[in-house]
Amino acid sequence: MRGRLGGMSAPTAQGHPRRVGHFFIRAKIWVVSANDRPTGQPSQTYDSAFLKACRREPVPHTPVWFMRQAGRSLPEYRKLREGTQMLESCMRPDLVTEITLQPVRRHKVDAAIFFSDIVVPLKAIGIDLDIKPGIGPVVAQPIRRREDLAQLRDLTPEDVSYVTEAIGMLTGELGSTPLIGFAGAPFTLASYLVEGGPSRNHEHTKALMYGDPELWADLLDRLAEITSAFLKVQIEAGVSAVQLFDSWVGALAPADYRRSVMPASAKVFESVASYGVPRIHFGVGTGELLGLMGEAGADVMGVDWRVPMDEAVRRVGPGKALQGNLDPAVLFSTPEAVETKTDEVLAAAAGLEGHIFNLGHGVLPTTDPDALTRLVDYVHTKTAR
Repeated sequence: MRGRLGGMSAPTAQGHPRRVGHFFIRAKIWVVSANDRPTGQPSQTYDSAFLKACRREPVPHTPVWFMRQAGRSLPEYRKLREGTQMLESCMRPDLVTEITLQPVRRHKVDAAIFFSDIVVPLKAIGIDLDIKPGIGPVVAQPIRRREDLAQLRDLTPEDVSYVTEAIGMLTGELGSTPLIGFAGAPFTLASYLVEGGPSRNHEHTKALMYGDPELWADLLDRLAEITSAFLKVQIEAGVSAVQLFDSWVGALAPADYRRSVMPASAKVFESVASYGVPRIHFGVGTGELLGLMGEAGADVMGVDWRVPMDEAVRRVGPGKALQGNLDPAVLFSTPEAVETKTDEVLAAAAGLEGHIFNLGHGVLPTTDPDALTRLVDYVHTKTAR
């Protein structure tokens, strides 16, 4: 049975559906990585081009997906979100399902990205924050003293039951198209919590990191625990891969990253290693950090547009797939210019064992959706084996 925005079914432990709200939901029959073949059952997503590229296996074409493809530039997204605040929309399984599916239908991308926000787990554990239009996440009581750590309790699956419900809906609808889950990395979450909102210079964050390294380490460790729990919920609900976004970590020098940030990110990646799903790591302005970020434990390294893919290979080293890295602003140019710049990315990535085509950052809100659709088709056609 379908709900008002597209419900779907997946098996319960007994193989029977149960009704949740307007939808019939079924839980998983087996506990298994979406990247492994389940015993006695074919995995729908295992042989997808996206997961093959993550595993650095031969692919029928270079897979494509876009960060922030769910929403932002799509008129159908804006219409659906009318009158609904961002965090509310992240907590409604019906909206999450429909918004996640919209770019898959329109652009024919090779993977869906779960519609959510990196501050959702913080909100779920009771942090007083809101996402202000045109500003971003704003925290009412910034964390700058040891006693402020008491705000950061453990995250439980019950805190984010709407995430589990939405993923159950989505995996049933997506079929062989993989679903990517994600979370904010400890440094980026810490930056929001310490600054109280977005920051250009991260002065409060760096002041805490340099001035009270013990408190900083404890803060990042607590955030690593929360992030790990959030990713585990998504994996156990059925996502095929996870991405850790470290949006602000490019503000750090390599030595500071290695000493003060890398241990927490590595803890997150290690916490989900046993599930066997591909783990992707991405940050903005991280050209000088690519090698270190790769050491944190990801299987796939995301690359922004500032570093050519062949140079990224040299910096990251062997044994990892790469994701990226067309400049999002290129999509505002002519179709011919988009194709030229796309060819440059594909040529630079030609020697990679695994390449996932993506933008070097998220889709800009005023991007023409048709430009994204043409880009997906162009990459698929150009790289068809």
